Amino acid sequence: MAINKIKVASSFSRSAQDYAEHAVLQRTVAERLLERLELVSITPNVIVDAGSGPGRAARQLAKTYKGAQILQLDLSFNMLSQSRREDPRFFSKQHYVCGDVENLPLEKNSAELFFSSLMLQWCNDLDVVFTQIKSTLKKQGLFLFATLGPDTLRELRSSWAEVDDDVHVNTFIDLHDVGDALVRAGFVEPVMDVEHITLTYEDCFSLMKDLKNLGANNADINRFKGLTGKNKINALESAYEKHRVDERLPATYEIVYGHAWRPLQESSFGDLANEAYFPIASLKTKD
Repeated sequence: MAINKIKVASSFSRSAQDYAEHAVLQRTVAERLLERLELVSITPNVIVDAGSGPGRAARQLAKTYKGAQILQLDLSFNMLSQSRREDPRFFSKQHYVCGDVENLPLEKNSAELFFSSLMLQWCNDLDVVFTQIKSTLKKQGLFLFATLGPDTLRELRSSWAEVDDDVHVNTFIDLHDVGDALVRAGFVEPVMDVEHITLTYEDCFSLMKDLKNLGANNADINRFKGLTGKNKINALESAYEKHRVDERLPATYEIVYGHAWRPLQESSFGDLANEAYFPIASLKTKD
């Protein structure tokens, strides 16, 4: 699958004004990702929030790490503008960068924490992304992320498969492939796990409207470019009805959570691959 970044930016820009109102899944995932920071002991001076959207997570990071400079990075200028309106005009430690994580416009060795919630699924080359993220982090810096796994929107995918052979739903990367890419980039001690979250809708139209409002349209370059006819939409709705449970239609999202560290000492891939370099003090244990 190849992601059309222009389409992604355009879709999120159109939805920027009302995004926060509809972003139930995004808020939930970001909150759970933020909770994972309680398990590590770091005191970052500079934090990058990549795919920051309307800035909710960035503002929470500022509360958690008082005094830290937060760089909100997003592909959509409108999203950054929307976030800027929520922040104080003067003395804000929030900064805004419109850019692509696959071509990071950030200084190397500049951040202690790189945070990314539900952004990586819009990238084409994780090897490029992870290499650039690692170079942006200082040594012993932490990369914390959540992304969508291949089981995401399985009901919608299987329903479309009954209608035609066109590409209607984005394809997402498996947990193991994400982990392999982290190791290839030179990160150490990657830790990953998966959670399934199911949202329910009254009908198929409500689901499709929700995806559109969130800017989460199909961005595959190989997608069908024409308008979808009424007959196909009716066939999709009929196929989706087979998934109805307790008078609601489910939409499953596979959430892949992970974190990894930039090592204190660099090594080539395969050399000391199982050896990590970061301070014991960086780990916490809960009582």
